[in-house]
Amino acid sequence: MASAIKRVIPMLDRILIQRAEVKTTTAGGILLPEESVPKEMQGIVVAVGPGARNPGGAGHLSVGVKEGDRVLLPKYGGTKVDMDDKREYVLFRESDILAKLE
Repeated sequence: MASAIKRVIPMLDRILIQRAEVKTTTAGGILLPEESVPKEMQGIVVAVGPGARNPGGAGHLSVGVKEGDRVLLPKYGGTKVDMDDKREYVLFRESDILAKLE
């Protein structure tokens, strides 16, 4: 898994996020179909690009999140990225992320 993730390096202000897994069972043990469970709106930052280009000069503007941060995501948007493992990865711009969770 780590080798697959190392091959994806986001460009500019893009951030690769692993969506949190959705619970498909209730507290009572009832299995729920995947279609009836809403998307999880949280995720963990897996990889971060260098940041947007600095319009005033050379270099890049820093990104507000780092690898390992938990973030709040919009319900729709992002670009799905398929990896070798079965987890769901999505690529977002920094401006699309709603909040950083602590």
